[in-house]
Amino acid sequence: MTELGQHLLIDGELFGPEGRRSYPNINPATEEVLGETPDADAADVERAIGAARRAFDTTDWSTDTELRIRVLQQLQAALRANAEELRSIVVAEGGSPVALTQSIQLDEAIGYIDHYVELLQGYEFERPLPTKTIMGAPTDRIVRREAVGVVAAITPWNYPFYLAVCKLSAALAAGCTVVLKPAPDTPWSALAIGEIAVRSTDLPPGVLNVIATSDNEIASILTSHPDVDAVTLTGSTRTGARVMEAAAPTIKRVTLELGGKSAAVLLDDADFTAVVPMLAGGICAHAGQGCAQLSRLVVPRSRYEEVLAIASATMELIPWGDPTDPNVIMGPVINARQRDGILAYLESARRDGRIVRGGGTGDRFDKGYYIEPTLIADVDPKATVAQEEIFGPALVVLPYDDDADALAIANNSVYGLSGAVFSADLDRALNFARKIRTGTVGVNGGNWFDPGSPFGGYKQSGIGREWGTEGLEDFLEIKTMAYPAGA
Repeated sequence: MTELGQHLLIDGELFGPEGRRSYPNINPATEEVLGETPDADAADVERAIGAARRAFDTTDWSTDTELRIRVLQQLQAALRANAEELRSIVVAEGGSPVALTQSIQLDEAIGYIDHYVELLQGYEFERPLPTKTIMGAPTDRIVRREAVGVVAAITPWNYPFYLAVCKLSAALAAGCTVVLKPAPDTPWSALAIGEIAVRSTDLPPGVLNVIATSDNEIASILTSHPDVDAVTLTGSTRTGARVMEAAAPTIKRVTLELGGKSAAVLLDDADFTAVVPMLAGGICAHAGQGCAQLSRLVVPRSRYEEVLAIASATMELIPWGDPTDPNVIMGPVINARQRDGILAYLESARRDGRIVRGGGTGDRFDKGYYIEPTLIADVDPKATVAQEEIFGPALVVLPYDDDADALAIANNSVYGLSGAVFSADLDRALNFARKIRTGTVGVNGGNWFDPGSPFGGYKQSGIGREWGTEGLEDFLEIKTMAYPAGA
C-alpha cells in the first residue's frame, strides 16, 4: 500500500520487518490486513533509549537553538512533500475520514510546527533577576531554562499523526531527545515521521527514535527506565495512572492528556435551533473518538423533548461509513475491542434510560467496526453512560432545573478536560464558564483549539499542557545561577 511507515528508527538507522518479528496492521473499515509492522523487542527499546541518552549528553542539540529551528523547518517541509502518502496511511490504519485529514488529522498538524519555530525565535532561555543583597552580599542572578533530557512520547490511535507532531515538535524545540512509541493499532503514521526525518533533515543520530511494538510490557520499559527523564502520554486515565506509578520510583516528569466527559451547557436563552445540530453532529466526528468531544448535552428541562427531537433529526442526516468518501465525517471505530466496549455501554444505557436513535452497528456494512450515531436520554447524571468515557458516537442529553443545577451536572465528573456554554448574554455565559472546572471552555461557539492556546485537563483528565508557551515549558527545567554583583 505504501512505502512509508515500514521501519523503526533507532540511533539514525532504519530497521524494517525483515529478519525480526512483526505484526499485522489492520484497516478498521474493512478488517483487511494492510501489511506488516516491525515489532520492537526489549533490546530495541533499550537501544533507542541509549541512543537518545547519548545524543542528549554528548551533542549540542540541547543548546543549539538555530539547529533545532532549522530541523523543525526541514521536517515540516518534508512532511508537506509527503502529505498525500501520509494521508492514505492515516485514513487506512486509523479509519479517519479523509475530510478530517484536510484539517487536524494531517494538514493543520503539519502547519502547527510553525508555532514552536516562531516561539523559539524569540524565546528567552535565560533572564536576569535584579541585583539584590543576599546574606549580606550584593548578588546577581540568572534564571535559566534547560531541556529536561530524554523524553518518552507515547501516542494513542485516535489522532495518531497529529499527536505525534504535537509531542515531537514541543520536545525537540525544547532541546530534548525523544523515543516515540505509537499505539499498536496505528503504527505507520509515526514510523513514517521517523523515516522522513532521518532522510530529509539535519537531525543528529539518536535525537529522534521511533519504535512500534505490539507488546505493552515492552512499551512499559519507557515509563520506568532510569535514563528516561520525562514521559508525555495521551491516552486513557487508567493508562495515565499506570504511567505515573511506573515513573514514580525515578521521579520522572509526566505530562498526561487523558480522558474526558465534557459537557455542553445550553442556558435557557441560547439559540437551540442553531446550537443543538452543531453539538449532535460534533459527537459523530471521527466516530466520537476524541477526548475533548462534547459528549454530555445539558439542557433546560422545559426544552428537553425539543432538544431530543432536534438532535435525533440531525443524527439521521449524519454522513457515516467509508472513510475514503470525502463526504463522510464518521468512519469506523478503531478495532473490535473498542466496538464491543461501546456496545456494552449502549446496553447499560438501555437499562438505565432509553436509546432515542442508533444504539447498534447498523446494517450498512458486512465488515468494519462501525457504530451508528447514537442519542441517549432519560438517564440519571450519575448513570454509567453519563459518567464514563464511551469514546464513541454517543451523545447523552441531561435536563436541568436552573443554572445552579446545570453547573452541578457539568462539574459532576472525575474528568475536567473541556466544556462549553451557550447563552444570548455573553457576560452570563462567561461567568458560567469561569465556574466550569475544566482546562478549556468554548463560549458561544468560540474555538480554543489552536497551537497558541494551552490545552490540558483538570482532575483525572491530566497533568501539564500542550501547545502555547506552556507546551514548550513542560519540557524545560529551571535553573537559578547566582554570582557576586559586578563580577
